[in-house]
Amino acid sequence: MTKSIKNTLLALYFLSTSIIIGQAKRDSLMPIPEAQSFVTQHQINNGGKIVRYKATASETYLKGKSDTPEASIWTVAYTQEGLTDLTKRPVTFVFNGGPGSASIWLHMGLLGPELVKVDSDAKKDDGAAPYKMVPNGRGVIDLTDLVFIDPVGTGYSRVIGKGKVENYWGLVEDASSIAQFMRQWITDNNRWMSPKYIAGESFGTTRAAAVAHTLEEGGQNMALNGLILISQALDYAGSTSVNDNITSFLTYLPSMAATAWYHKKAGQGKSLEAFVEECRQFTYDAYAPALYRGNLLNKEEKGQIAKKLSYFTGLSEAYILQSDLRILVPRFQKQLLSDQGLAVGRLDGRFMGDEIDKVSEAPHLGDASDYQVSGAFTAALNHYYASTLAVKMDRPYITSNEALGDKWRWRPVPEGKYWEPTEINVARQLGETMRRNTQMKVLVAAGYYDLICPFFDTEYTFSRNGIALERVKTIYFEAGHMMYIHEPDYLKLTDDIRAFLSE
Repeated sequence: MTKSIKNTLLALYFLSTSIIIGQAKRDSLMPIPEAQSFVTQHQINNGGKIVRYKATASETYLKGKSDTPEASIWTVAYTQEGLTDLTKRPVTFVFNGGPGSASIWLHMGLLGPELVKVDSDAKKDDGAAPYKMVPNGRGVIDLTDLVFIDPVGTGYSRVIGKGKVENYWGLVEDASSIAQFMRQWITDNNRWMSPKYIAGESFGTTRAAAVAHTLEEGGQNMALNGLILISQALDYAGSTSVNDNITSFLTYLPSMAATAWYHKKAGQGKSLEAFVEECRQFTYDAYAPALYRGNLLNKEEKGQIAKKLSYFTGLSEAYILQSDLRILVPRFQKQLLSDQGLAVGRLDGRFMGDEIDKVSEAPHLGDASDYQVSGAFTAALNHYYASTLAVKMDRPYITSNEALGDKWRWRPVPEGKYWEPTEINVARQLGETMRRNTQMKVLVAAGYYDLICPFFDTEYTFSRNGIALERVKTIYFEAGHMMYIHEPDYLKLTDDIRAFLSE
């Protein structure tokens, strides 16, 4: 090979290598788009007075360790106009759960300026568009500014630049990013002296407790005035219905009893509250000892427990004995109304789904209390964004991101710190935060027919974990997870939130 040919080949090699390296660098430096913001002016009658407010639907960029934007957080903020002293104006940060859910449910179902209405009595599917939307005359914008947050991977929120989803899709990572956003919003809007609240639902309550704890760290302690926890999920031992989790069989039983009462399969002739209290006492005094004794129970003792479980759940004694006195929630959903070929909802046991497969072990169509309302909520939010908030984005609004759930990192401690896998429990963090922040109060809303975050788990969780009960108020509703879609409970819950914010 001649020297000239070698030089040519070497030149081509270095040229191709530099091209590849340059391309790799360009690929690693994803372009960061301009942050979008849409501002509109409105007014609403809340609290018996006209309130003028500004709606800011926008992206906020969160910076990573490299001090460049790595995530875009989409929010809609409603802030009162014409105020000169912001120190007396509270601000409430709102998010839903999942993980993987956008803030659509609390936004369009309870706290936003406009609400979508579905069948209050859970008798009818939401059907197809158009859906009914109404002004939220019972809202709280007269009492507090509102900031609805969509965590990364939900709504319009996403990673950008060099951002990686694994830096946001996890228990610790999620709390850190939401705390970072809250501090940034408070700083940008000069609200450090304003009273601050968080309202979360379902996993959003897990997030709320974790965020409140995280806000104490990082050299910027931000003390909160209160938490509003709707369908709390702080200790997952009490809200995870799986085999061998004894705690869950105890915490779910009263919700099964309430649901059986609602469908007239048990407790007839008694009030809901009286029947539920009877079930509480049985759970504490008889069912818990029986579960812990297991096969040490003799045949007669098992028969006695099965008879009482049948009395509370409406299921046959034979089925309960075949279940070894342990009824998993999906099986209860399918069995309760099996004589009618119906499966009850998980988020809300009032709902019923007409199943194709009448004998499947669990509902195979999904959760009736989800698919019978989600179409209305999705359409309403997209319509509201476009027509009222003048939002124009180049991508769809993701109400629920299943891919996020598949990749979620539940590890409750940072990488490198020892941890043995166990059920998630942030209740201890809440207890610690309340002890350090002696002014923080908590409002807890629980639905009797919630078969995913049972009301009895609320009582079980808050009676432990060092939580300051004198600053906790728990209220109960005759509906399920999203109790606000039941009109009487929507009225009651808005009154309770107003009272909580006014204390």
